Order: sequence, then C-alpha cells, then structure tokens
Amino acid sequence: MLRLSKKADYGLIALSYMAAAGQRPIVSAREMAEQHDIPVELLAKVLQRLARRGVLTSVQGVNGGYRLARSPQAISVADVVEAIDGPLTLTACSDTSDSCDQFAKCNIRDPLHRIRERIALALATCSVAELAADRVAPVVAAGAPVQLMPRRRV
Repeated sequence: MLRLSKKADYGLIALSYMAAAGQRPIVSAREMAEQHDIPVELLAKVLQRLARRGVLTSVQGVNGGYRLARSPQAISVADVVEAIDGPLTLTACSDTSDSCDQFAKCNIRDPLHRIRERIALALATCSVAELAADRVAPVVAAGAPVQLMPRRRV
C-alpha cells in the first residue's frame, strides 16, 4: 500500500493551514500543533526540515514562527514529501541498482518505474494552494470529530 509518512502528512497539514485564506503570514509551530492535535515537538522538527529545504522561512523573535518561502501555488505536494522523506520510491531497488538478486531477471522493474513516475507527476501537479482551497471550516457539534481536510476519492 502506498502511504505518506506521518511527518509528510503533518507537513502538508501545516502548509495548508499556512496557505489558507485569511491566515497570518507568520504562524508558530505551537499554534499549528494545537489547531490540529499534533505533537508540537514533532511538528517543530518537520517545520525545521522544511525550512532547511527552502519550503518555509523561519522567523525569529517574540512574534516569530514560520512562513511560506514561496507562494502556495508554487509549492507542490511533491516538494513537501521529498523535503521530508527524500525521493519517492516504490521498491527497495532502483533501475540502476544491481544489489537485488532479481535485478538481472526482473520483468517488472520498468513498469514499476513508469508507475513511480506517474505518482511523482501527480504529486508534483498538486499544489499547497489546492490543499488549502479544500479546507473546510470546522463545524463542531458536541463530541463530534472535526474534519479539516476532506479525503478525496481517487
């Protein structure tokens, strides 16, 4: 099963929150963590990694926090996932690796490489702005769960 890591998921949640209409340009890690029930220490590490990779800019000081380094339209889901988890991979081997015992006889390596490219393209063509546009205002009934980002059916 293909699945985003929890860190990538948290990074995308934070960036969509920062990109949402009406959001302040600088947002603290604590605010985002509290808004989404994410452990603040873990989110802070994710945001630091995104800042090191140029996706976010860190702002020091009393009113410090993080801001998007580029417009939300210019930051793709692939940018975020790769900044956090590294390059997208489907299998333990790659098309240039001969460390796999099946490498010379493998008949699915090329098709899997094409599938990986299609997934990478899908992630690259979806922007943080799109994620932010899909956010719904939380309507909370007593004891009801809050869904901030609806899941899309693919």
